[in-house]
Amino acid sequence: MKGILLAGGTGSRLHPMTLTVSKQLLPVYDKPMVYYPLVTLMLAGVRDILIVTTPDQQPLFRQLLGDGTRWGISFAYAVQPQPGGIAQALLIGRDFIAGEKCALVLGDNIFYGSGFSGLLRRAAGFESGAVIFAYRVADPERYGVVEFAAGGRVRRIVEKPADPPSHYAVTGLYFYDQRAAEIAAECRPSARGELEITEVNNRYLEAGALRVETLGRGFAWLDTGTPDSLLRAAEFIETVEQRQGLKIGAPEEVAWRMGFIDAEQLARLAKEMQANTYARYLQSLLDDD
Repeated sequence: MKGILLAGGTGSRLHPMTLTVSKQLLPVYDKPMVYYPLVTLMLAGVRDILIVTTPDQQPLFRQLLGDGTRWGISFAYAVQPQPGGIAQALLIGRDFIAGEKCALVLGDNIFYGSGFSGLLRRAAGFESGAVIFAYRVADPERYGVVEFAAGGRVRRIVEKPADPPSHYAVTGLYFYDQRAAEIAAECRPSARGELEITEVNNRYLEAGALRVETLGRGFAWLDTGTPDSLLRAAEFIETVEQRQGLKIGAPEEVAWRMGFIDAEQLARLAKEMQANTYARYLQSLLDDD
């Protein structure tokens, strides 16, 4: 399975912070924002990932992430010339996907919860169709919203409805079979001039090939697109990390635990950071083990 991490857009809701730097490069407590969705893909077992950025910001992402080898994975890069919708990422990554299954994650989404890695691996293991995740929110009008029929069957997904049919928003994480880019190519721009991922999802739904997994009370889904939500996300990460002494969204740790790198490589990564708190945490993993 291939992975696509969409880190484009202008970040206009975060201006002036994002006038000179991509929002996905902003810190969320102790790590760059992009680390968190990257780790989500890694936990799903995805090791071949396309990073989609704006043209001017790509050098910074390359400087931060490199080619992925230090984490036992592989990065390729592509540009989104201008914001054209989430589904546009599937077209940009069409050659990269090359007819394989893919997982698409938005670069400003953070997921956390016990058992989440198991959900990810099950979603990645499907053979056909699509798997998306829904999460209850207080302000569903900001998102694509799931409309349920009797018995919990999904009737449709509505994009940013003025009168939401439920409180369940579709998160920025999608698993698709090999038809995803082909379906996206058949979509037409919406009234706001974008290729909507909701249309892709609804097409899978109409074909009887969409599964919606609902994330319950034990999970957190954080959208970091506004100053308030960015602050709340940082406070959430800080609270959990300080309480448990474990980090959220550390690619070095995930790479080691997933078997992408060995203990020797983890020790080298820790040493390269010159004994700061992050490095000491990585070393402590080896000491505890």
